[in-house]
Amino acid sequence: MYFCYLDESGTPQLGAQTSHFILLGMAIPAAAWHQKDRRVNVIKARYGLKDAEIHTGYIARRFPEQEHIANFEKMNPTQRRAAMAQERKNSLIKAAALKTGDRLKSLKKQYAKSADYIHLTHAERTKLLQELADEIGSWNDARLFAEAVDKVTMPPGVDIFEKAFEQVVTRFHTFLTKREGERVKRGGSSTGISVDNQGLLIQDNNQTVAKNITALMRKFHHQGTLWAKVDRIIETPLFVDSSLTSMVQMADLCAYATRRFFENGETDLFDRIIGRFDQAGGRIVGIRHYVGGKNCACKVCAAHRGQKKTK
Repeated sequence: MYFCYLDESGTPQLGAQTSHFILLGMAIPAAAWHQKDRRVNVIKARYGLKDAEIHTGYIARRFPEQEHIANFEKMNPTQRRAAMAQERKNSLIKAAALKTGDRLKSLKKQYAKSADYIHLTHAERTKLLQELADEIGSWNDARLFAEAVDKVTMPPGVDIFEKAFEQVVTRFHTFLTKREGERVKRGGSSTGISVDNQGLLIQDNNQTVAKNITALMRKFHHQGTLWAKVDRIIETPLFVDSSLTSMVQMADLCAYATRRFFENGETDLFDRIIGRFDQAGGRIVGIRHYVGGKNCACKVCAAHRGQKKTK
């Protein structure tokens, strides 16, 4: 049995802040969950984040308030938190005085989402993400599946999220099918489906997304995707609280790293996990960079074609 944790980065709507939309699945053997969860929590604990959610987008940001605090790096975690709390309180007071409602609302959201990380410098937060990415990159029994969509290249009227979801489901199912074929070759029964090669999708509990992908998964169970009969993925997706589930947080990290690679050419985190995308015959088949009719020379497109990576 494989658990495939889904997360997205960017928004599927055109005209939003991101040029790309990423939907990513991180599949791990169910039997390996305890070990992987424990290893992730060991890393988090080293940074004082044992019970905190890893929200990569907020961890990776710079916190301008830290730059206003003298000798911040030399403070202990308690002192850092106290200094940051005061600095952020002052920022909220200034925003309220300027009567800029949108600014005040934005600051409150940013501060709430990043509150767990204010005792870490930007360099420390960067190191945290690197260690977590390296950990995922070391999981030889894990597989990543992703659809990276350059949104402006998608034909008008096409639902970007639905197409991305169909692609990820198909790739996960193809991986399970391949695993089943390998089992039969090793002398297993050719009838039925081994429980070892069935899969379950797990998604962050977003009510809007939940209703949509539950309906899509029911459709795929009934009539398959465009490319495959979906008989190895059981049930509709299971929805969980990402703040309590480390593996969804790791999928979030992978989705963020993938989007930043395609949008900004950032390779540090992405290169640490690229080896986990599913491969077949020396080609990367677990991820596609959808660019319509454009000619893309990025290393993912080159590797997808089985060509030498382009710098």
